[in-house]
Amino acid sequence: MSNNPDIVYTDRSGRRNPEYISLGCDTLPVLKGRTPIQVYADYMRSFRDRFQDYLGNVIAEIQVGMGPCGELRYPSYPEANGTWRFPGIGEFQCYDKYMRASLEAAAVAAGHKEWGVGGPHDAGEYKQMPEDTGFFRHDGTWSTEYGQFFLEWYSGMLLEHGDRVLAAAEAVFGGTGATLSAKVAGIHWHYGTRSHAAELTAGYYNTRHRDGYAPIARMLAKRGAVLNFTCMEMRDEQQPGHASCSPEQLVRQVKAAAAAAGVELAGENALERYDEAAFSQVVSTARGAGLAAFTYLRMNKALFDGDNWREFVSFVRAMADGGARPALPRCDTGHSDLYVGFLDAAKERKAPEAEGAAAAVV
Repeated sequence: MSNNPDIVYTDRSGRRNPEYISLGCDTLPVLKGRTPIQVYADYMRSFRDRFQDYLGNVIAEIQVGMGPCGELRYPSYPEANGTWRFPGIGEFQCYDKYMRASLEAAAVAAGHKEWGVGGPHDAGEYKQMPEDTGFFRHDGTWSTEYGQFFLEWYSGMLLEHGDRVLAAAEAVFGGTGATLSAKVAGIHWHYGTRSHAAELTAGYYNTRHRDGYAPIARMLAKRGAVLNFTCMEMRDEQQPGHASCSPEQLVRQVKAAAAAAGVELAGENALERYDEAAFSQVVSTARGAGLAAFTYLRMNKALFDGDNWREFVSFVRAMADGGARPALPRCDTGHSDLYVGFLDAAKERKAPEAEGAAAAVV
């Protein structure tokens, strides 16, 4: 990176984000003569070879990282050093030389060379609100011909990146029995506005009049990957009014996109929650969406505190029982028996192997 700082994402002010290599150089030999996609494939191949005996049984699913925090998105809202703060709109990440070259070529192809000079000049800064900017306000530049061109290019580049990475993963892990999945961020703030500013800067071209998740779902379906989505535990009523949040509507939209594309939907919680209200919301969402899997974040000391553990055990049982939530007694605060069927099933599979080994020794 020190020799070529343009290989990482860059914002309008020139601030570099080293969390992930810019997708603008996916197919360029910028890593000692090799492309990032080739290097990603090498890493996946090494993982497959090292853990091949576990793939398809112990390792049932492989979540393929495609951006910051493993999510398919641009690093538009970095919290490090106070750069961004909720519910800021974030910033477009298209100012490294590779992204700029792609934008310039797209503008020339569209017959508007002037559109390729750089990203929108009126898109504001990380911590601003939509109405503070010319681009994201109610009838802002986002809805003009130029705005549509830019957003289609920006989101299209992200889709192409996801497809390239998943194609490499499909080639490496195909036939192992392990399912591929990809994580999509639950950017729920400003969802209630026309422009959906925070989603746009992250690369999801989703507005009040355009479905930005349907193309993502179709791309994942093409590669046989599960769509893993966040903020499953959130309710609209719990969000601050000034942020125009709507995690519930967002989850419903993503569920519909996944169903239409025929792709499986999995989920996880965005924040650490141990309360009954959050668990009930997840159960309700899972029951309506038919989630393929749910990842709970996260296992730590707080989870095993008496009341938290009791709520968690009740939650797991409810998920296993298709949504029923039999309450545990209040006195059961530390010794709840959380039965996990997979462990017994694994023992049953091992038993014949052990008997066969014993017979061979005899």
